[in-house]
Amino acid sequence: MILGPTAVGKSELSARLAGRFGGEIINGDSMQVYRGFDIGTGKPTLKEQAGVPHHLLSFVDPRSQFCAMDFIRETLRTLDGVRSRKALPFIVGGTGLYLKALLDGLFPGPGRDPGLRKKLEGEAAATGLENLWLRLERVDPDYAQKIGPRDRIRIIRAMEVYELTGIPISRHFQSTAGFLQDFHCLRIGLQLERRELTRRIEERVDKMFEHGLLAEAESLRSRGIPEDAPAFRALGYKQALMVLRREITAEAAKALVKQETRQYAKRQMTWFRKMAEIHWFSPRDGEAIAALIEAGG
Repeated sequence: MILGPTAVGKSELSARLAGRFGGEIINGDSMQVYRGFDIGTGKPTLKEQAGVPHHLLSFVDPRSQFCAMDFIRETLRTLDGVRSRKALPFIVGGTGLYLKALLDGLFPGPGRDPGLRKKLEGEAAATGLENLWLRLERVDPDYAQKIGPRDRIRIIRAMEVYELTGIPISRHFQSTAGFLQDFHCLRIGLQLERRELTRRIEERVDKMFEHGLLAEAESLRSRGIPEDAPAFRALGYKQALMVLRREITAEAAKALVKQETRQYAKRQMTWFRKMAEIHWFSPRDGEAIAALIEAGG
C-alpha cells in the first residue's frame, strides 16, 4: 500500500514500482472512481497507465454515492483477480478513511435512522454544518479532526452513530477487524517538507486549470450531471461551478482551490500519522522503497 497527501507523487512512483515488480495498481482515491471526473481528481491519464494494469478508476456513475464499504468490496474482488494472475497488488491513494477501513475494518452498525438523519440534516441547515461539527468535536475530537468541518456526509453519520449508541464512531472503529488478514501488507507513506508540498500543490492546481478543468466541469454539467452529485464534491469542482455561474473569476477560483487543497493535505497527514506500521519515505527514495519491497517489509 502506498499512501500520502495529494500531489506528493504517489501515482508516478507507484507506476514505476509496479512496472519493476510486475505489479498491478488498485486505486485508493475516493474521487478517481467516478467516470468523467478526470482533470480535477488528478486521475492518471491513459498514457500514464500504459504498461501497468490499473483498477477501480472511472467505473462509478458520478450521480452515485460510493462509500467505504463499496471500496472494500471492490478492492477485495480486484485483489482476488490480481492474486490469481500471480501479480503484486499496489493499493495507491490518499483517502485515509478508505485505506484505514480496509486495514482495520468497519464496524457493522448501527444502520441508518431516517428520522434522526433528517433531524441532523435540519440542524446543519438551520445553524450551519460547522456547528454540528463542533458538537462532534466535543464527543469525538479525534474523528472530528480527521474528517474536518466540511465533510457533511461523515459528520452527520458520526453524530447519528453517537446519538444511536452513545459511543463515538472512532471507538466503534477500534473494535473491528481488517479485511487484509490473508495478505502481508507493506504500508509505505510518502511525505515531503511542507514548502515543497505546497509548491507541488500549487503547480498541480495551475495545470488543472491549464488542462481544461472549467471545460470539463461544463461538459459534465451539460451531460446532465447535477451540481449536487457526489462527484462534484471533489477538490476544484465546486470552484469551477462557481466560475461557470459567474460568481467568481477563474483566478479567484484557482486561489481557493490551492487554499482548500493545502488544507486537505494537512488533514490527510493528520490522519495518516495516526495509522500504524507505516514506513515513511520521500517520493525520491524509489530505490530504498524497492529494496524494502524486495526484502518483504
